Amino acid sequence: MSMSIEQTKKILMDRAKVLALEGKDETASGERIQIIEFRLSNEKYAIESVYIREVLPLKELAVVPCTPPYILGVINVRGQILSIIDLRVFFELPRETATRATKIIVLSSNEMELGIVADAVTGARSIPLDQVHVGLPTLIGIREIYLRGVVGDDLVFLDAAKLLADKLIVVDEEVEE
Repeated sequence: MSMSIEQTKKILMDRAKVLALEGKDETASGERIQIIEFRLSNEKYAIESVYIREVLPLKELAVVPCTPPYILGVINVRGQILSIIDLRVFFELPRETATRATKIIVLSSNEMELGIVADAVTGARSIPLDQVHVGLPTLIGIREIYLRGVVGDDLVFLDAAKLLADKLIVVDEEVEE
C-alpha cells in the first residue's frame, strides 16, 4: 500500500511527538525545550528545534534577480524549491565568506518553509524554559522583533514562528507588461 506524502508526514510528526514526550524528565523543575545553536557573524544564535526540518550543506544556490538583498537565492531540496534568507543581511550583521561549515537550516511551519544561512551549526541541546530571559539592550531594531529571549550571557534565542509568519520575507511581486 502506497502512502501519500501528507500521510507519511503526519505519521512521522505523530512519532516525533511521542518521542518528544518520552524524553521529558518529570523530576526536573520546569519545562524544557530543544534548541539548535548556530553562528552568524561570530554571534551565537538558537532556534527551537520543533521549527527545524533539516540542516543542509550550502551548495547549488540559484540567485534570483530583483529580490531584496536578504534573499540569497533558492535551492532545490528533493524537488521542492526553497527560498534562502541571509539573516546576516536581514539583521544588518557583517557577512562572512562561505566555508565548508556554512549550512542551511530549513525552517518549517504549517504556513511556510524557508532556509536560513548559518556560518556554522554548533550544537543541539535541551534548556529549561525558565533560562530564557528578556533580551539585551544591545539587541535593537530588526533583531529585537524576532527575539524570543537570551540564554545565558551570549546566546540569542530567535522566535522562528515570527520569522516564518512575517510578510516582510515573502517576495510576491508581479511584473506588469
